[in-house]
Amino acid sequence: QVQLVESGGGSVQPGGSLRLSCAASGSIFSINAMGWYRQAPGKQRELVARITSDGSTHYADSVKGRFPISRANAKNTVYLQMNSLKPEDTTVYYCNANIVPEPLRREDDWGKGTRVTASS
Repeated sequence: QVQLVESGGGSVQPGGSLRLSCAASGSIFSINAMGWYRQAPGKQRELVARITSDGSTHYADSVKGRFPISRANAKNTVYLQMNSLKPEDTTVYYCNANIVPEPLRREDDWGKGTRVTASS
């Protein structure tokens, strides 16, 4: 009933920028949090950045100061501004949302992923 649609991935040179977008739609009463995850080869999936309903943010140490996360609440959309991209940032990024579809219920939803490549 809830869908997350990601966009903004692509290929850039190291040092370049991309902005990822994730729009949630469907049966949504409220959204507790939205964020971005990635999984690099040989590593577990990790949180990149997350923003909660009160505006609090959390970042992976590797992206602090480079990847600010923001919201457009009226559109149920979250953005990840990816600056100073490094080759090690290359992977697929997945949008995640913790959603209250109706009162007293919550669920985690995932997007299909958008690929980010930073290489010369």
